[in-house]
Amino acid sequence: MNNNINKTVSVHIVTYNSADDIEECLTAVLAQNHPIERIVVVDNASADGCADKVREFLNRIEADEAERQEKHSVHSPSLVFLENKTNTGFAPAHNQAIAATQTDYVLVLNPDLTLEPDYISRLIEQMEADLRIGSATGKLLLKADHSLVDSTGLWMNKGRRAFDRGAGEQAAQWLESGTVFGVSGAAAMYSRRMIEAVSVDGEFFDSDFFAYKEDVDVAWRASLLGWQAYYDAEAIGYHERGWKTSGRSGKSMFIRRISYINRYKMIYKNEPARTLLPTFLYSLPYEVAAHGYMLLKEPKLIQAWTSFFAQRRNLKRKRKYIQEKVKSLKGRQN
Repeated sequence: MNNNINKTVSVHIVTYNSADDIEECLTAVLAQNHPIERIVVVDNASADGCADKVREFLNRIEADEAERQEKHSVHSPSLVFLENKTNTGFAPAHNQAIAATQTDYVLVLNPDLTLEPDYISRLIEQMEADLRIGSATGKLLLKADHSLVDSTGLWMNKGRRAFDRGAGEQAAQWLESGTVFGVSGAAAMYSRRMIEAVSVDGEFFDSDFFAYKEDVDVAWRASLLGWQAYYDAEAIGYHERGWKTSGRSGKSMFIRRISYINRYKMIYKNEPARTLLPTFLYSLPYEVAAHGYMLLKEPKLIQAWTSFFAQRRNLKRKRKYIQEKVKSLKGRQN
């Protein structure tokens, strides 16, 4: 792993009412055995004292800098703290963090996730061994029960529904590393090469998504453009993932709407024309059942389509850019 010591990496964390988790997360980041050039924390107008916790942590880092340099024999990472006056959303805030760095690698990290010390070094080792790999993840386990999987990457079925691989299953069943469709944005390593290659109008994550499924959208776009994603079973992280355990009733209508509509935005942008009909036919039974349930139980969810049509011009422009880039890539390959 020492061969990759000169590869620079930054860690990007977006916080929103994350006061209970941010210190543990940052402590684990500082304990990584690969040098970190920069840590960027973007706070989205937290109301729980999270920003104060981050500032206190920064002060402690500065006070302990000399001691940590001596212990690790590496320079301390610079820490950038950006405070947004409003909640701009996960995707725009992470684009903000990406713009604040120029490192070879970017680790997108949720504040409710802690990492084993070799998480970053293992992923960079795999990505440097095969430059076709543009994104990577480790084995993410549930903090509440380390024997259970939170995510080993993403997979997407023929109906364009995406899932975390292995979620809720025994960790012992997921020992084999290898390529995957994509990686969860909870602890995703991206190469700068891929970020620059797949960005649309300078955006890596689609800011029209606000939050939810932006990692799937990136995974699909990257796959279309020839990039691979990798799962390393030896790189371990622990995820709180509280929103999943609360069920649908525990999430606001706003969150449910954006999670619902972002799937259709993603399909609109990324689905190649030649596969539109097969995808529609395959997903039709699910769509009928899901929308029947929605109209009966959650009719307010249908209002999510107002954002789709409000953003349709942007989505259409992005689709054109992506599909033309895919055609150009295939033309060069032929």
